[in-house]
Amino acid sequence: MVKQASLFSYSNLVHAVAGGCGSAVAMSALYPLDTVRTRLQLEEGRRSRNTFAIMAEVFKEEGLDGLYRGLLPVIESLYCSNFVYFYTFHGLKRIANEDKTILRDLLLAMVAGSINVMTTNPLWVVNTRMKMQGAKVRGIDHTFSQKYNYKSLLDGMLKVARSEGLAGLWSGACSSLILTINPAIQFMAYEAMKRRMQSAYGTRELNSFVVFGVGAVAKALATVLTYPVQLVQAKQRHGHNYEGLPPKAGLMSLMMYILRKHGFQGLFKGLEAKILQTVLTAALMFVCYEKIASIVFAILMGNKAAVKQ
Repeated sequence: MVKQASLFSYSNLVHAVAGGCGSAVAMSALYPLDTVRTRLQLEEGRRSRNTFAIMAEVFKEEGLDGLYRGLLPVIESLYCSNFVYFYTFHGLKRIANEDKTILRDLLLAMVAGSINVMTTNPLWVVNTRMKMQGAKVRGIDHTFSQKYNYKSLLDGMLKVARSEGLAGLWSGACSSLILTINPAIQFMAYEAMKRRMQSAYGTRELNSFVVFGVGAVAKALATVLTYPVQLVQAKQRHGHNYEGLPPKAGLMSLMMYILRKHGFQGLFKGLEAKILQTVLTAALMFVCYEKIASIVFAILMGNKAAVKQ
C-alpha cells in the first residue's frame, strides 16, 4: 500500500512550491532566449543561425513586445508543470526511500514526468500558440501572421476544445511522454552529481556556483540527447503547414519529412538557442529552487528538518 503520509506531506509541498517559483524566476530572467528558440523551431524561413542575431531581428521587426510575447502564459504553465513534477518526484522519492541509485532516480523522474505530461499538456498546447499569435512568421517563401486569438490560457483551452475536440488539447502528448526521458536524464544526472559534490565537499549545503554548474551540465546532456523529439513536439503543438502531411501527423511522419526536406541537420535546427536558453534557465532554476527550499525548511520546519530534506 502506498505510504500516504510520504506522498501527501508538507515536505513535498515545499519542494513543489520551490520548484515552481524557481522555474518562474529563471524563465522570467531569460525569456527572450526562449522566444528565439521557439521562432527557430517553428519558422521554416528563418535563415539566421546566430541566437543574438535573431533576437535583434525580432526586436527590430516587432519591438520589445515581440521578445516577451506570451510571457505570462508561459510562466503560468511552467509554474504548474514544475509544481506537479517536483511534488510527484519528491513524493515518490520518499516512498521509495531505499538505496539512492542512478537507476532509481531515472525511473522516478520518468514516472513524475509522465504524470506531469498528462495533467499539464493542454497548458503547453495553448501557450505555444500564444507565444506566436500576432508574430510575423517567416514561411519558406513568404511572411504571414498567426491566426490564433487567445485571450488567456483558459480561453485558449476552451477554443481548442471547441474547434479541435479534446484530442487537440493533448496534441504532442505522445512526444511529450517520450520526452519524459529529458527531465529524467536531467534529474538523474543532477542528483548523481549533487551527491558526488556533497561527498567531495563534506556538506549537504552546496554553494550557488556549484549548484549552477551541476544544473547546467545535467540539462545540457538531457537537451542534446532529446532535441529532435522536442523540435517535432513544438511543430505538433503549434500546427504545421507541410505539403502532403495531414494536420495531425504523428511523431515519426513529421520526423521523416524533416529528414527528407532538410537532412539530418534539420532535426537540430535551433539547438544552439535551445542549449543557451534551457541550460541557463535550468541552472538558474536549480539555484533558486535549492535556496528557496532550504530557507523555507529552515524557517518553517527547523534546522533538523532542513538537514533531512
